[in-house]
Amino acid sequence: MGIDENPQNSVHVECDTMYIKTEGQLILPSDFFLPFGGKLNNTNRWITLASLVPWGRVEALYAKSFKKSLKGQKALSIRVALGALIIQERCQLDDRETVLQIMENPYLQYFIGLAGYQESAPFHHSLLTHFRKRLTPEIIQQVNEWIAIAAAKDTDEQNPPHDDHPEDGPSQRKKTMNSEAIASSEGSNQGTLLLDATCTPADIAYPTDLTLLNEAREKLEGIIDVLHAPHAGTLIKPRTYREKARKAYLQVTKQRRMGKSKLRKAIGKQLAYVARNLRHVEQLQAKTSLTVLKRKQYKDLLVISELYRQQRIMYTSRSHQVDDRIVNIHQPHVRPIVRGKAKAKVEFGAKVAMSLVNGYALMEKVSWDNFNEGTTLIASAETYKARFGYYPKEILADQIYRNRDNIAFCKANGIRLSGPKLGRPSKEDSLVEQKRLTYQDSCDRNAIEGKFGEGKRRYGLGRIRARLVNTSETMISLQLLVMNLERKLRLFVVFFFNFFK
Repeated sequence: MGIDENPQNSVHVECDTMYIKTEGQLILPSDFFLPFGGKLNNTNRWITLASLVPWGRVEALYAKSFKKSLKGQKALSIRVALGALIIQERCQLDDRETVLQIMENPYLQYFIGLAGYQESAPFHHSLLTHFRKRLTPEIIQQVNEWIAIAAAKDTDEQNPPHDDHPEDGPSQRKKTMNSEAIASSEGSNQGTLLLDATCTPADIAYPTDLTLLNEAREKLEGIIDVLHAPHAGTLIKPRTYREKARKAYLQVTKQRRMGKSKLRKAIGKQLAYVARNLRHVEQLQAKTSLTVLKRKQYKDLLVISELYRQQRIMYTSRSHQVDDRIVNIHQPHVRPIVRGKAKAKVEFGAKVAMSLVNGYALMEKVSWDNFNEGTTLIASAETYKARFGYYPKEILADQIYRNRDNIAFCKANGIRLSGPKLGRPSKEDSLVEQKRLTYQDSCDRNAIEGKFGEGKRRYGLGRIRARLVNTSETMISLQLLVMNLERKLRLFVVFFFNFFK
């Protein structure tokens, strides 16, 4: 189950397609036309979910992706674009299956803004690739912030603050930002900010040096064939020894157990074949322009050149580490992220620093290179203040966030940072109370760990199936958006049930 991507369009540019704003008002379920009679159920989850998305505000951002012109083909509305992506991530479908599900379900057609049920496909499945490019991660993150801030205001309206609110100890503290945090005066520290980071693995095979070199060799052989084709019959084709190289590769990979010496010898052979092919390409380049190559082949040639350089350095130095290591030729931006987990010590994908406020997940930083998540605490606290107008009252994070800079920042701004103080504990501090507070902090911090598990098990954060940098980050942001919408939908259903109980 994959997602179609066009690697030739890896840069986000303005579209020549004309866009006309249409999200002035929401279509009522009773106005949705059904050719077979009847009406849509107003309590259906997709109808409720459609009312929770700020379509009009998103459309203002989405329209900036298009040139201001009345010429060209009319683009599909933001309701169709974002709605289809939400359906895809919520149900974990590929591009083709997403369109088929929309064709068969009138509630999904209402969700994407159609005026009535239609049996034909509302759009071609290939347009989902363009939707992911136009809806940038910045747009999706902005929508996430709108939802989180609006949810905080809704909590304030439903639960006004009380003077007798208990704050005797950590056991009485609520795990999410309470209503008093929203109704407090501007400038005071209120609320709880949970911070952590995780890796979102890309959909690639587990990389090994031998397999990468074999794949690079095969791609170079195809490039040599294309460069030599204009001179067929006039020049002798360079020898690539592809059959011998393939046989040498299979002899090693088919073994159930291979020793280090055999593996090193096999890698050395593949390095020699790749080096020979690169020399042939350089010689053919003097006679045939590289413009005869397809864009993908040219990109692969650049990646393979860097891959060979890295593999040669590691082979000669007998090391397994190199800066900006390439682990996949198709996705050269993917990097190994050392996590130290019991299940997988190394994961391959983007590292995401995430915050949890009032149960809503927000992305603080995403990078394809490994980084120390402890350096993001100050920026996350400043972003929290920009969103809500005040610093959090407490920040719950693991030990890596407790460096001297973060502790000094929290102390200067009146923020309590979870964990013990640096240095030797004073006699005035109660050891029992400190242990109880540390234990309660670790219990409360389970909320963000559970959010990671929810995203990876249910919404696809455990396998990012897009191939480009932009679309991969868009999918990560979309999955956080879907999780936030799901939480808002659950709270809405509970409130609706209690209101009419």
